[in-house]
Formats: sequence, C-alpha cells, structure tokens
Amino acid sequence: MIPLRDANPVRQTPIVTIALIVACIAAFAYRLGVESNSGQTGVEDFFFEFGIVPAKLTAALGEGRFVGQETLAIFTSMFLHVNLIHLVGNLIYLWIFGNNIEDRLGRLWFLLFYLGGGIAAAVAQIAIDPSSEVPMVGASGAISAVLGAYIVLFPSARILSLVFLGFFYQLIEVPAIIILGFWFLLQLIDGIGSLGLAGAEGGVAFFAHIGGFAAGVAIGLLVRGASGRRRPAPGPPPLSGVG
Repeated sequence: MIPLRDANPVRQTPIVTIALIVACIAAFAYRLGVESNSGQTGVEDFFFEFGIVPAKLTAALGEGRFVGQETLAIFTSMFLHVNLIHLVGNLIYLWIFGNNIEDRLGRLWFLLFYLGGGIAAAVAQIAIDPSSEVPMVGASGAISAVLGAYIVLFPSARILSLVFLGFFYQLIEVPAIIILGFWFLLQLIDGIGSLGLAGAEGGVAFFAHIGGFAAGVAIGLLVRGASGRRRPAPGPPPLSGVG
C-alpha cells in the first residue's frame, strides 16, 4: 500500500513540515552537485562525513568527545538521501502525516519532536551494530517517529492509498491504524530477519524505523494523555423548561 493523501485537514499552514521538505530537497541538490564534480567517490566521501557512521560515533563518545563532527552528523544525516526514489518516498510520508502532527503539537514542539525522533532512530540502529562503518543517511528515522505519533493521535483518519493486486491496482481509503500498523509490522519482520545476515548493514536501517516509530508512539501517548487531562469536565444538565 502506498499512501497518497489523508482526509485530515489542518488548521494552519505546516510551515515546519514544508521547511523540512525544502531542506531535504536542497541537500539532495547539493549531493547531485558533489556527484557531478567528484563522481561516486565524492558522494561516498560526502556521506561518510555528513552521515552517521556508527563506528566513528561510538569511538568519539567512548573518548569523551560529545561535541564534534561525529555527533553533528546525527542531525545532518536526517537531510541526506541516497537517490531520488529514497528522497521522494520519504517526503511523501512526511507531507501526508507530518502536517497533522505539526498542527497538533505546534511548530516549535514539532521541530523538536522531529529531531528527537531522528536521534531515537539513530540510537536504535547503532545499538544493533555499533561497529558498522557504513554511513546511515535519510529522513526515514525521524519520519517514522511522525508515523508513530500519527497512529496514536489519528488512528481513524482515512488514508487514500494505492493498493497493488498483481498487475492491477486500486485506490482505496484505509484507516491510519491499518496502513501504519501494517507498515510497522513489515519493519519489525524485516528488521528481525536482517539480524545476523552478512551485508545486511548496507541496506535499509530497519531498526532506525522501529526505534523512531516507538519513540513517536510514546510521545503520542503523552500528548493524548495530556489533552485528555485538559478537557473540561461536563457541566450540569440543562434545566427543564417547566414553569
């Protein structure tokens, strides 16, 4: 299932979501410039410098270097993408689901939530393979946190999705809890299946998705609980019209 849009209007323009999308596009344009000037070797060096390299980060932290290029890469990596398919796929999810989370949290809190989700995703993936020397890049970890919050805060929202049935496809509206629950189940299955596989560290960072999603669910539950506590108690029933 490929989500196309949701039937969940927002109250204000999602400025932060749009800014994050623009930043990812700008970073990808810069990556294309690096490739044009320096070839694939230049791109690999670029990712090695600005992507998260677990072995470099864990070594830096072990030496007590908590501020430096290695830790800065946690943030820069969230805006880098390997290719156009990687970029477009992430930005579709960010646009569909991010605007509602921004609307619910507010702009500043959404930005902090997004960056925090990316950090949680990176921690989860690094915990699985701290000695990996393969750079981790992409916004999918932070976006996974957005999906986790969305499934908690808007479980019944209708998502227009493209569903493939063999050689045929159909557009159907699916509740968010189904499409996002199915997405998370796939990440969980693929993540567990990738454990111990040779070369798995060079593919999709499934545990970044799992960690980001779990963090988003946790924050979503906190937000929903806080909203419930702020809801005013019902007043007394209206008086009857008997005179």
